[in-house]
Amino acid sequence: MRDLPPTATLRAFEVATRHPTFTAAADELHVTQSAVSHQLKHLEALWGLQLFERGKSLSLTAAGAALAPIVREFIMSLEATLSDLREQKGRVRLSVSTTYSFALKWLLPRLPMLSRQHPELLVSLDTTDKVIHFSSGQADVAIRLGKGIYPGLYSEFLFGEQVFPVASPDLLQRFGTPHGPADLLHFPLLTRDGAELVPKWEAWFQQVGLAFLPLKESVRFGDTNMTVEAALLGQGVALVRSGHVENEISDGRLVRLFDVPFPSPLAYYFVCPKGIESQPHIVSFRQWLTSEALKVQQIYG
Repeated sequence: MRDLPPTATLRAFEVATRHPTFTAAADELHVTQSAVSHQLKHLEALWGLQLFERGKSLSLTAAGAALAPIVREFIMSLEATLSDLREQKGRVRLSVSTTYSFALKWLLPRLPMLSRQHPELLVSLDTTDKVIHFSSGQADVAIRLGKGIYPGLYSEFLFGEQVFPVASPDLLQRFGTPHGPADLLHFPLLTRDGAELVPKWEAWFQQVGLAFLPLKESVRFGDTNMTVEAALLGQGVALVRSGHVENEISDGRLVRLFDVPFPSPLAYYFVCPKGIESQPHIVSFRQWLTSEALKVQQIYG
């Protein structure tokens, strides 16, 4: 540590590595040429190394070239950290755990509204499909898809979803628009791996009163977002939950097929350890969340 010079000296070195003369470096730093020259001579004396070849223009020695990226990374990291800390000053960090698909499709598009309404909140998102253990400090609060059974935790219903088929305009142009659910038996149907969290074609066809034959699959998707993307690419009809395709339907990239009510057996819940739900910053987030969820519930019921 005895070889560590003042930050201003390191800054002078970093700037000088990017300019052909001390005068040009001094202009960027808003100091005199002699001040830059003095700082660099001091640095060379401190480290016992020649850092620059001096002539009509500056050039780094081998030692200077080796040290330049290290000093530059240090200064950039310091500036970025200071900027981040200043931004956080006076704000309350809230760590939110949710599933990747929900974060990507539902929560992220709405976060700018949260920031405008509650600038005091600094939300940190963690995405996982695994069971969360609040005791280990994984997150402060969570949003989960389930049946509302969370023993020992505070939970609050947010919204339920409808399950329905969607297709891209391109697919409908190639195969024609289906006039009824039975027509879908002649369409390529996209399927997903997974247990109860995944909408099942068998259950949907049963809901509309049709027998369902096993699909001749070429691909089975392991992720909701991949299934939606495949539908967007016109590869087939996807069976989706309403919360995952709001934007795609509103902008016309996907078309909902049939107005058949089929509520998902699962719903989204706000979950946190009992007792912290009344903390002011969590109340702010929870009230904003329930307000946004109510808008969705009014659309899809």
